[in-house]
Amino acid sequence: MSDGERSVEAEPSAAVATLAAHGVAAAHEAYGRAGLLEPAMRPIQHGVRLAGPAVTVLCPPDDNLMIHMAVEHCRPGDVLVVATVPPGAAGVIGELLATSLRAHGVIGAVVDTGVRDIAALRAMGFPVWSRWISAQGTTKHGAGSVNRAVVCAGQAVEPGDVIVADDDGVVCVAAGSATLVAQGVVELAAHESAIRARLATGELSADILGLREAAGRVRTASGGR
Repeated sequence: MSDGERSVEAEPSAAVATLAAHGVAAAHEAYGRAGLLEPAMRPIQHGVRLAGPAVTVLCPPDDNLMIHMAVEHCRPGDVLVVATVPPGAAGVIGELLATSLRAHGVIGAVVDTGVRDIAALRAMGFPVWSRWISAQGTTKHGAGSVNRAVVCAGQAVEPGDVIVADDDGVVCVAAGSATLVAQGVVELAAHESAIRARLATGELSADILGLREAAGRVRTASGGR
């Protein structure tokens, strides 16, 4: 497969919309507690929740040539996922690249290195999750790849996998699993809604969730302390 070509088709938009609506924690739970990127990946903005197919980029450290080359492969609704090998700390995406990405429909970026021009990115409303904020500049001559499998913040990401991101972090759901995970998210939301209603009446979570037996075992194992 040549760089830029997708290995899979994007999941149905209904599944992506459901994952976006319910967010990272729900997707992670419904996905069998899998897919989380390292917690060092933090948003530069607050209150943004999104989901979309990944366009993956692999760059050498402190070089963003391949990000520039990836723009033409992006489709509306995509999320750019950038990995670097070995790790770097430069700000590989700033206002100008974000402007170009947005013009091609990219809804956000997940960057396992630095990002810069934070005030401008916030002002233009382009969401980014990154490992660092860094004003360090980049070179533009390093070899890399577009739309190949990468490891971003400890998580394997294939082009077309669904990236879910919000204030809690980032999770990657395999493209072929997104519909089932979205169904699980809806079921989880209904279950939690029922629990929330009972908690609001004053019931104890220890009773609702049947935790007293587990607590008793813990006390017994610790000698009753």
